[in-house]
Amino acid sequence: MAPRIHIKQQETRHLSCQLEILVIGAGLAGLGSAISCALSGHKVHILEAASEIKEVGAGIQVLPNSSRVLQHWGLEEALTPHMTLPRVCNFIGWKGNPISFLDFHQSEQNYPGTWYRDFHRADLQKCLVNRALELGVKMTCNSKIVNVRVSPDGATATAIAVDGRQWEGDLVLGADGVFGKLTEELLGRSDPPVKTGDLAYRLLLSTDEMRKDPELAPFVNDPQVNYWLGPDAHAVNYVLRGGDLFNMVLLVPDDIPEESLASTIEGNVEEMCALFTGWDPRIQKLLKLCQSVQKWRLCIRFGDFNWAHPSGAWVMIGDAVHATLPYLASGAGMAFEDGAVLGECLSRLPNGPQITKSSPESLNAKRHALSVFQECRKQRTKMVVERGNLQQYLYHLHDGPEQQERDRKMQMVPTPEGEALAWRDPGLAPKLLGYDHISDVDRCWRLSQAAGDMIESRL
Repeated sequence: MAPRIHIKQQETRHLSCQLEILVIGAGLAGLGSAISCALSGHKVHILEAASEIKEVGAGIQVLPNSSRVLQHWGLEEALTPHMTLPRVCNFIGWKGNPISFLDFHQSEQNYPGTWYRDFHRADLQKCLVNRALELGVKMTCNSKIVNVRVSPDGATATAIAVDGRQWEGDLVLGADGVFGKLTEELLGRSDPPVKTGDLAYRLLLSTDEMRKDPELAPFVNDPQVNYWLGPDAHAVNYVLRGGDLFNMVLLVPDDIPEESLASTIEGNVEEMCALFTGWDPRIQKLLKLCQSVQKWRLCIRFGDFNWAHPSGAWVMIGDAVHATLPYLASGAGMAFEDGAVLGECLSRLPNGPQITKSSPESLNAKRHALSVFQECRKQRTKMVVERGNLQQYLYHLHDGPEQQERDRKMQMVPTPEGEALAWRDPGLAPKLLGYDHISDVDRCWRLSQAAGDMIESRL
């Protein structure tokens, strides 16, 4: 029997040591952080701009590192009915020629207790919302936050909504996403996301017609993840909800007008199909089942600055500081890890009846916790963003010597570092998929304490 991941129980903190935490945004980073901070014994209030908490989107792949966090938060039982268990990940040339594959079950054995699963994003987010509510998290919608003001003594911060409403907390977590504006408020300057030159068409297809076609039926009856790699574009697909839906994402050059203020616009089905003329006939058959489509401009953020306000009363997390291309299927994983690390750091704050959260010692401890959080997260998320950019290059090679070398490396046993099937890259996979947030916080906490002791001894 595979070892179980430790499930964290909600901690009890003295009232004088409970932080009032405001989370701005109810995406994956916001919800994950709310769950983790509530498990650490703090009071959490989510402020969401939308009129209701719902997710726009389709499929999401959960990798071993993400599954470790979700299980740690006590979510496995709730998630199980919504899981699809893919057997294999296939990499295919754009004409339909098989290149290589990864056996998911075999890969899981390298990361005991974890798993690869596919979810409809709305199902995953609903489970996160329910878990947050179970833990006592408060949620307020129709609350678009446009500014955060830190108190003169740096002990608290106030989230200010567009309609003038205000909420005060001991800590504000900004999780307003890649196109949010709170990072610019923190920095006091413009900091737009970086355009990558790609956009994504996202499709959700009913599988009824697919089951009738002998070429398409195996995609439904034998759950798998498929990547087609072609010149300047690639396609990804997998089934959701036990085979009821088929998720497909097409990654192509960005043609959204430069002056457009919208990151998501209505797509044209005929235009989309034309981009894949000459590709694997199965791609053409799938696209003909599509009735309507939207396209998303893909942008990234590197976060090469301090994510936390010097006061320790405000910190930015998630895509607001480290948005990545989806080509590693790791954006959600980084959001969950942010929440897990932050909650673990805040669980280590002083706790006792004689301690008050507003004392100088407690405020210093809060700043220290955020510095450890940032130390754990900055280099790791930068690694993922940079590797996502490399995947963009590797996936979109034109036919020729480089493409042939890419395919040759994917067929080697064992494969070399830098190969395109990143989840088995010996230089990346153990670091990406084997991540343990508690061990990482332990490491960074020890290093931080050692550095502090050294400075103190010098003084």
